[in-house]
Amino acid sequence: MNDTKFYADPTNSIGYLTRIAFRAFSRALEVRTAPHGVSSGQWRFLRVLWREDGLTQRELSRRVGMREPTTVIALKSLERSGFVTRQKSLEDRRKVHVFLTPEARALEAVLLPAVAEVNAVALAGLTPDEVAVLRKALTQVGRNLTADVGEDIPSDSAA
Repeated sequence: MNDTKFYADPTNSIGYLTRIAFRAFSRALEVRTAPHGVSSGQWRFLRVLWREDGLTQRELSRRVGMREPTTVIALKSLERSGFVTRQKSLEDRRKVHVFLTPEARALEAVLLPAVAEVNAVALAGLTPDEVAVLRKALTQVGRNLTADVGEDIPSDSAA
């Protein structure tokens, strides 16, 4: 649809609606993770590292879908919180690998149910078929937009 007057109403904009939904997801998740000392920004990195510990900073940045300077700031925060350590690669001193601490590993069992709960709250009232269509549609929207700006599709998402 290319009618600019239609998009004058923000509730007709998929971008606006997904932004509002993303912000609501982030707040709902942070309500559940903050008591454990984890911000929504830190959550994204922990979730990727729970799946594959020891990634390089660059690869972690790509998988989370953030620019490298933002990743460096987030990793400093994660280090201060005692959730990760960074180690220079033995093979290539330019690369820095990120590893979870035992404390962060222990949080996985506590925090993964939180994301399941947030998703259950968000999807209440939708049928399984509607959820499948929503996942497929949002995945395609993401592919379309990342291709449009020439970026890689992140392999992780917010919640």
